Amino acid sequence: MMGLMASEETRTMTPPTVRSSAAHDARKTGGPSTRAWTTRLLVLCIVLSALNLRPAITSLGALLEEVRDGLGMSGSVAGLLTSVPPLCFAVFGVMAPRLARRFGAGAVVCAGMAAIATGLAIRPYAGGTAGFLAASALALMGIAVSNVLMPVIVKHWFPDRVGSMTGLYSMGLALGTALAAAVTVPVSDALGGSWQSGLALWAGLAAAAILPWLPFVRGRAAASGPGRRADSDGAARHPDTATETSASVRRGAGHEDRPGAGREETPAPAPADPAREEAPRMRITRSRTAWALAVFFGLQATAAYITMGWMAQIFRDAGVPAGTAGLLLALTMVMGVPLAFVIPRLATRLPHQGPIVLALGVCGLIGYAGLYLAPAGGAWAWALLLGVANCAFPLALTMVGMRARTGPGVAQLSAFAQSTGYLISIPGPLLVGVLYQHSGGWGLPITLMSTLMVPQMVVGWLAGRDRTVEDEAGR
Repeated sequence: MMGLMASEETRTMTPPTVRSSAAHDARKTGGPSTRAWTTRLLVLCIVLSALNLRPAITSLGALLEEVRDGLGMSGSVAGLLTSVPPLCFAVFGVMAPRLARRFGAGAVVCAGMAAIATGLAIRPYAGGTAGFLAASALALMGIAVSNVLMPVIVKHWFPDRVGSMTGLYSMGLALGTALAAAVTVPVSDALGGSWQSGLALWAGLAAAAILPWLPFVRGRAAASGPGRRADSDGAARHPDTATETSASVRRGAGHEDRPGAGREETPAPAPADPAREEAPRMRITRSRTAWALAVFFGLQATAAYITMGWMAQIFRDAGVPAGTAGLLLALTMVMGVPLAFVIPRLATRLPHQGPIVLALGVCGLIGYAGLYLAPAGGAWAWALLLGVANCAFPLALTMVGMRARTGPGVAQLSAFAQSTGYLISIPGPLLVGVLYQHSGGWGLPITLMSTLMVPQMVVGWLAGRDRTVEDEAGR
């Protein structure tokens, strides 16, 4: 799959300057073989990191009832617990670009994986609700910085394969999400019904993700292309490279630049570290596209965290066994594996991503209607439809890479959209818990979820327009 993905998109989307830069980088790093192994190692880092960005959340959702009983939580406190992920993502995600400029993106992501492993190992045995929340926050801090930096790393290392690499990263994320939902309950049962063991299991996966990042930490070059030059003026001498690359991505298949069309190809220098380039001189808050993307990100995150935190409980309250409810949640999450590969590739080939937004929103509305009318009778169909709707996340990540022309622009847009978006999403899971506790059923919470899907479709349509934040915000 990896070879096919690389060859296909390089044929359709790589402008001459990027191909020349790749050749130049290969020479600088000792040849194509060195560059190839470095790139493969980075792909492994991205996939392993993606696998660890959601098990902390979905493993808890599968065992939420047992955790509530074990820690003596009320429905409102459980709602607060399901609101902790977006809160941490908003607070810590905004710090990621600054940390990456100081320490390097590789070092920050590696530290993020260590924080995830530590938090997940500690939280089941923290001895109370406060300790459980604190350990969860530690793990979520690691997830937050990795969330923000992944689009930056993908944009810089794979500028001609943004759609495919975002899809691969999103597939890994969806697979980790689904595995945690499906495996946590059976593992807990196999270990004598201990929810602590079922939750602590996922610390091992995070620990495994630390090792591949270590070479990039030592070289402080995770987000820099292979063969990063010691001097940093290369980008200034070739300012059009990032612009041409991003434009090629937006144009998509059938619109590649043709070499030899009246101009000589000049090898571009190796790209500088995007986390350490000078930040673009723009106020991101002036961009309407940035605000639309941030609100879209926030509303899709609201739906996703309500689903991950509460969907299994909705099915259990409808009479579905706990193990089956976990499998239904896993089905919802696993839908992101194939679609997270298809949707970003399709999005990069369309001038406007709004139609994809609308299609995903319609699937969500149908799924919520099914949960309201017949949660147990059509459980598998509703889980599948909501899984399709949850693929707004990889679409949002892809649009982050498409709505900015430069590496620093992507970093700034990613931090703004994700931090603002996660702030927007904080009240959703908490409000669902409060409505559930005080109404004694799921009618009002599901009505809330359905209502929020409408503005998500509207702002998603606006964010999907073919514009860049640099043009709107100015320099």
